[in-house]
Amino acid sequence: MYENFWQDKKIIVTGGSGFLGSFVVEKLKQRGAADVFVPRSSQYDLRSQDGIAGMLKDFNANMIIHLAALAGGIGANRARPAEFFYNNLMMGVPLLHQAWEQKVEKFIAVGSVCSYPKFTPVPFKEENYGTAIPKRQMLPMNWQRRCCWFNRSPIASNTATTRSILCR
Repeated sequence: MYENFWQDKKIIVTGGSGFLGSFVVEKLKQRGAADVFVPRSSQYDLRSQDGIAGMLKDFNANMIIHLAALAGGIGANRARPAEFFYNNLMMGVPLLHQAWEQKVEKFIAVGSVCSYPKFTPVPFKEENYGTAIPKRQMLPMNWQRRCCWFNRSPIASNTATTRSILCR
């Protein structure tokens, strides 16, 4: 049924050389994706509008899987919370906006379990995402919840489609 789904897709995987991203790129290729672009930070600074615009101009994608992030575990997050928040926000929000402006068909942003509500029902379902306030400590990391809300807005119905996905 879906065996040819990936064949004609032009996919950007931000963070595609990282821990999760390299696995995602490998799986996309195994499933038939022939046109996968992994932008490198040395070529495209995704924290800048120009870097994002250049990447989207150089590779006319119809799908973006956004995995790029400044990350480093709990200790690094505690030691440098403002730096992590700022850099990840400046990669994610402008990328989402420019993807919408360029009418990219699908934008997938991946978050961690840290962004889900404090009292999460199990099993967790996508429709439960964004229905409650997350743990207070996790509020700064929740820009991706806006992707879900954006997807439900009338503006999104004729343009880019966004979803968040769960990684287990």
